[in-house]
Amino acid sequence: MIAILAAVLFGLALLLQLTSTSFGTVITAATLTTAGLLCVALHLAGVATAIPRYRRR
Repeated sequence: MIAILAAVLFGLALLLQLTSTSFGTVITAATLTTAGLLCVALHLAGVATAIPRYRRR
């Protein structure tokens, strides 16, 4: 789920970069790229995965 969010953020960042627009001064292509990288890092770390890493026996 986090990987899908990262893909959406990267897509929005690409569109903003190609059209040279921004959503105000806070949300820019660089901000969306940083948020996408954070989501990818969380996904690779195993946050919000469907299968728990440690199971009780």
